[in-house]
Amino acid sequence: MPVDSTPHLIVPFAICSPSTWLQAASPLEPKNLGKLLRGMKLVATDSGDAASLSPPHERVLAKALNLTGSQTVSDGLLPWAAFEAKAAPHQAWAFITLCHWSMGREHATLTDPAALDITPEESHTLLTAMQPYFATSGITLHYQGPSRWLAEGVVFNDLPTASLDRAMGRNVDPLLPQSKAIKLLQNEMQMLLYAHPINDSRGAKRQTSINSFWLSGTGALREAAIPNPAVTVHRGLAPAAFADDWAAFTAGWAQFDATELAQLIKQQQGRQTVRISFCGESNAMTFETSQRSILDKLKSVLSPQRPIDMLKQL
Repeated sequence: MPVDSTPHLIVPFAICSPSTWLQAASPLEPKNLGKLLRGMKLVATDSGDAASLSPPHERVLAKALNLTGSQTVSDGLLPWAAFEAKAAPHQAWAFITLCHWSMGREHATLTDPAALDITPEESHTLLTAMQPYFATSGITLHYQGPSRWLAEGVVFNDLPTASLDRAMGRNVDPLLPQSKAIKLLQNEMQMLLYAHPINDSRGAKRQTSINSFWLSGTGALREAAIPNPAVTVHRGLAPAAFADDWAAFTAGWAQFDATELAQLIKQQQGRQTVRISFCGESNAMTFETSQRSILDKLKSVLSPQRPIDMLKQL
């Protein structure tokens, strides 16, 4: 399949579920977004629900990268790890993300792994300590970065897992993989990490402990993956969404509107076709540059759609 060279911008967390955000965003009227959409048409809609393991922006990105070929895959089996590992088709991989579960009275909540500021030395030490336990389940760990490793093993072939983006800030219990081997590993690693000298050292420095790992990106490629440099993802809204900081979220939207969306308008004015996907908790909507008829232009003037109304459909 030839690579689609149309510039395609994917926007995760373009809107979030809590009603508090809608209240904070009530004065938000992204002027460039409205102007951009007047020169575009809706070309695709991805409908789902907020309980899915794979969020809308990952589903849209997977399709844009032809990650699964022509086949439909189950929820939670978008093979991101295999894609990053440049794995051969049908070899199953996963991401292992070192993290901290915040223990509450009724459940544990996954906190942002980026806030742990894990050093390469800490990560390599923990990988060496954890590898023998994973090996008993036929899993080989590969260092990728301080907070995230790649893992190779047949167990990941048909094991749906929740995206880290889906699990962040949420109760982990309903999102854990339904695998006895993985549940055993979770328990073993929590005990190992609890008593590990690295966490003693982190505690002495008043750093948050590394007390668990998150499994995601499981599955195998159906065919060789081909990266597409025309596809980009705007992650600027994600940190505020994870932190439930709706004032920062609204400010981030204003900044995004004034910069990247303004640039897309310039590209359109230069007669370049551009594509943009806005993704929420449940749905995604993809728009593309189009030459509109005089009637369509007249309708947009007489009955303009407020950008916020489009975002609420996500």
